[in-house]
Amino acid sequence: MKFFVDTADVAEIRTLAASGLLDGVTTNPSLIAKSGRPMLDVIREIAELVPGPVSAEVTATDFETMLKEGKKLHALGKHAKDNIAVKVPLTPDGLRCCKALSSEGIMVNVTLCFSAAQAILAAKAGATFVSPFVGRLDDIGEDGMALIADVVQIYRQYASFRTEVLVASVRHPQHVVAAAKLGAHVATLPPNILKQLFKHPLTDNGLKAFLDDWAKTGQSIL
Repeated sequence: MKFFVDTADVAEIRTLAASGLLDGVTTNPSLIAKSGRPMLDVIREIAELVPGPVSAEVTATDFETMLKEGKKLHALGKHAKDNIAVKVPLTPDGLRCCKALSSEGIMVNVTLCFSAAQAILAAKAGATFVSPFVGRLDDIGEDGMALIADVVQIYRQYASFRTEVLVASVRHPQHVVAAAKLGAHVATLPPNILKQLFKHPLTDNGLKAFLDDWAKTGQSIL
């Protein structure tokens, strides 16, 4: 499973990229607004830090403007201009834009997916990624992971579907594990959730015991 981080915080991205655990980045207008910086500057800087896909979302809702915005965002990529995935909403105009951009070899992340039927449309439109929002479904009493299971199963039936399932709106580590067990290709995680994957009390307790015992020997490796 690939790990993307869901943030526009460049400092966080720089730290996580140095860990070697980061495969890409997803952003959205809300995250960009939270950064308090100009959108194009933020996307450009992230694209320089991360060689993997960097999702940058259009803000228009009509096809013509979406297409113009998508091409402008794509041009911000610094790695042969191929590391920006243009993010479009799962609407008729969004899927039309997806088809147009993907036909030009541009990566597209179709976002705000909440049903298997929508995921089928995204794949047919040539999306590189489809982003089902599991946490938001859980919030309204539906089963977000059931949607992931359905989409993964459907995509496996058709060799012509090249779209990767990008699990979004991840709220806790259990979402990540469940998605991995189902065979989802990518999970995009807020930085705090990614860091939680390291944590287990037995790891902390075991390390403390080892270090306490080592300190009693008075030895040093160096």
